[in-house]
Amino acid sequence: MKLTIKYFASIREQLALDEETVEIDARELTVDALRGTLAARDARSADALRMDRPVRAAVNLEMVTGEFIVREDSEVAFFPPVTGG
Repeated sequence: MKLTIKYFASIREQLALDEETVEIDARELTVDALRGTLAARDARSADALRMDRPVRAAVNLEMVTGEFIVREDSEVAFFPPVTGG
Protein backbone atom coordinates (compact mmCIF):
# COMPACT_ATOMS: atom_id res chain seq x y z
CA MET A 1 0.00 0.00 0.00
CA LYS A 2 1.29 3.44 -0.92
CA LEU A 3 0.94 6.20 1.72
CA THR A 4 1.98 9.83 1.98
CA ILE A 5 3.40 10.56 5.43
CA LYS A 6 3.75 14.12 6.71
CA TYR A 7 5.67 15.18 9.82
CA PHE A 8 5.18 18.39 11.78
CA ALA A 9 6.86 20.46 14.49
CA SER A 10 9.45 18.67 16.66
CA ILE A 11 8.90 15.35 14.83
CA ARG A 12 9.79 17.03 11.54
CA GLU A 13 12.85 18.59 13.16
CA GLN A 14 14.05 15.28 14.60
CA LEU A 15 13.61 13.44 11.30
CA ALA A 16 14.84 16.35 9.16
CA LEU A 17 11.97 15.43 6.87
CA ASP A 18 8.68 17.16 6.00
CA GLU A 19 7.03 14.47 3.91
CA GLU A 20 7.67 11.09 2.33
CA THR A 21 5.89 8.45 0.32
CA VAL A 22 6.19 4.93 1.66
CA GLU A 23 5.20 1.48 0.43
CA ILE A 24 3.88 -0.82 3.15
CA ASP A 25 3.26 -4.49 2.45
CA ALA A 26 -0.31 -4.60 3.79
CA ARG A 27 -3.83 -3.99 2.52
CA GLU A 28 -4.70 -2.05 5.65
CA LEU A 29 -3.19 -1.34 9.06
CA THR A 30 -3.85 0.81 12.10
CA VAL A 31 -2.23 4.18 12.65
CA ASP A 32 -0.36 2.69 15.63
CA ALA A 33 0.93 -0.20 13.49
CA LEU A 34 2.08 2.27 10.84
CA ARG A 35 3.79 4.38 13.49
CA GLY A 36 5.55 1.28 14.83
CA THR A 37 6.66 0.27 11.33
CA LEU A 38 8.07 3.73 10.66
CA ALA A 39 9.76 3.86 14.08
CA ALA A 40 11.48 0.52 13.42
CA ARG A 41 13.41 1.88 10.43
CA ASP A 42 16.31 3.53 12.26
CA ALA A 43 17.35 5.15 15.56
CA ARG A 44 16.21 8.66 14.58
CA SER A 45 12.75 7.40 13.60
CA ALA A 46 12.57 5.25 16.74
CA ASP A 47 13.16 8.30 18.93
CA ALA A 48 10.82 10.64 17.02
CA LEU A 49 7.92 8.17 16.79
CA ARG A 50 8.36 6.07 19.94
CA MET A 51 5.08 4.83 21.39
CA ASP A 52 5.62 6.37 24.85
CA ARG A 53 5.79 9.84 23.26
CA PRO A 54 2.52 11.76 22.92
CA VAL A 55 1.93 12.01 19.17
CA ARG A 56 -1.29 13.00 17.43
CA ALA A 57 -2.29 11.66 14.02
CA ALA A 58 -4.54 12.73 11.20
CA VAL A 59 -5.59 10.67 8.19
CA ASN A 60 -6.77 12.56 5.14
CA LEU A 61 -7.00 15.76 7.22
CA GLU A 62 -9.15 14.24 9.99
CA MET A 63 -7.90 13.65 13.53
CA VAL A 64 -7.89 9.94 14.37
CA THR A 65 -6.92 7.55 17.15
CA GLY A 66 -4.21 4.92 16.97
CA GLU A 67 -6.82 2.24 16.20
CA PHE A 68 -7.97 3.97 13.01
CA ILE A 69 -7.50 1.78 9.90
CA VAL A 70 -5.31 3.31 7.18
CA ARG A 71 -5.93 2.27 3.59
CA GLU A 72 -4.22 2.68 0.20
CA ASP A 73 -3.36 6.22 -0.95
CA SER A 74 -4.08 7.85 2.40
CA GLU A 75 -2.25 10.88 3.70
CA VAL A 76 -1.13 10.39 7.30
CA ALA A 77 0.22 13.24 9.41
CA PHE A 78 2.08 12.87 12.71
CA PHE A 79 2.60 15.76 15.10
CA PRO A 80 3.12 16.40 18.80
CA PRO A 81 0.24 17.82 20.84
CA VAL A 82 0.04 21.59 20.49
CA THR A 83 -0.12 23.87 23.49
CA GLY A 84 -1.12 27.47 23.46
CA GLY A 85 -0.55 30.38 25.69
